[in-house]
Amino acid sequence: MLYKRKGFPEVDEIILCKVTKIFPNSVFVDILEYGKSGMIHISEISPGRIRNLRDFVSVDRQIVCKVLRIDQEKGHIDLSLRRVNSHQRNEKLDEIKQELKAESLVQNLAKKLGKPKMELYRSISDKVFAEYSHLYLCFRDVVSGEANMEKLGIEKKLAQELEEAILDKFKPPKVYIKGEIKLRTYSSDGVEKIKSALLEIEKVSPKIDLFYLGAGRFKLVIEDSDYKPAEKNIDKVQGILEQFNDKLSAASFEREKSD
Repeated sequence: MLYKRKGFPEVDEIILCKVTKIFPNSVFVDILEYGKSGMIHISEISPGRIRNLRDFVSVDRQIVCKVLRIDQEKGHIDLSLRRVNSHQRNEKLDEIKQELKAESLVQNLAKKLGKPKMELYRSISDKVFAEYSHLYLCFRDVVSGEANMEKLGIEKKLAQELEEAILDKFKPPKVYIKGEIKLRTYSSDGVEKIKSALLEIEKVSPKIDLFYLGAGRFKLVIEDSDYKPAEKNIDKVQGILEQFNDKLSAASFEREKSD
């Protein structure tokens, strides 16, 4: 991992560590993001009685810890493994995963441009870290149009190459909600009523597509970058279908099961 932060971590900060030494009552680690060492007392490994620390950790294993105390004069950093909950652990590991993805992008770009990877990484990170804590946060903003590499101070040609690579590798994930709509009516103006309902559904969002299947059946597909807005659109569609229903008409939506 190329990412390094200056100074000391803060108390209560969640950090990524690598186990270096295991003693009967303590574990020593390298704090990967800060290039410093830390110690975990046996009481901070896991709740309950511990017979053998090696049942919980092993040398070279990466673990997520919480900072308990810092003595900058002595250079001592006390950590805890047991005080990190599953949500904090997963959040930290995802952060590291995304930063490694960003670093991989820079390394591939360095290879393409024929430049030393560390030289290119520093030229980019020095500018980015003036505004962001991590590369991947900046790259996400580039994808959403909220950041511009040239405006951050990166030379124009490199900025263009970098943004092209970012847009290719950091494309927002797509989510799909699919299902089948059934419309049936015995109303005298039934055809117009069905057309009106379908038109209202299409107006809900440009991310909605309808496909005619025959005999009053229509396939609905919603494509979005997040489930929350997609689910809101589904609710609006179901509201339209409810309004379609009366003594002579019936509408239903059956959601397709995801894999």
